[in-house]
Amino acid sequence: MKTITILQPWATLIAIREKRFETRSWLTKHRGALAIHAGKKIDYDACRVPEISAALARHGYKADNLPTGAIVATAQLIDCLKSVDTWTDGYELEGRRLIYSPEYEFGDFTPGRYAWELTDVQQLTEPIPVKGQQGLWNWEGQL
Repeated sequence: MKTITILQPWATLIAIREKRFETRSWLTKHRGALAIHAGKKIDYDACRVPEISAALARHGYKADNLPTGAIVATAQLIDCLKSVDTWTDGYELEGRRLIYSPEYEFGDFTPGRYAWELTDVQQLTEPIPVKGQQGLWNWEGQL
């Protein structure tokens, strides 16, 4: 299964369905099933951003109990949209799709970057420990 390693708290925000777009500097042509792997590092500064800490808290998470080094969810990657403009209260993706708070707090929508649109997110009951990799990679394990 195609897999992407994402730092925490971003991986958990996807798993708990608070984050719908994963932002990257690169385009992907992949569409379909995608495993969400939580990397070993936690961005503690991000965990203190009010919108992020509130979203995590709604689901019983805080910086010290985020799973790391494991697959935490699966999703369907349905689109990859270029961020094309910045507004005072959000961002515009190609095709006139607008991103507003709190979603824009959950990614880097700087014009020129790409927003990977995720749907049908399924959080795993138990994270599966796996060593992560950079880029889009193939995981051969079983869910």
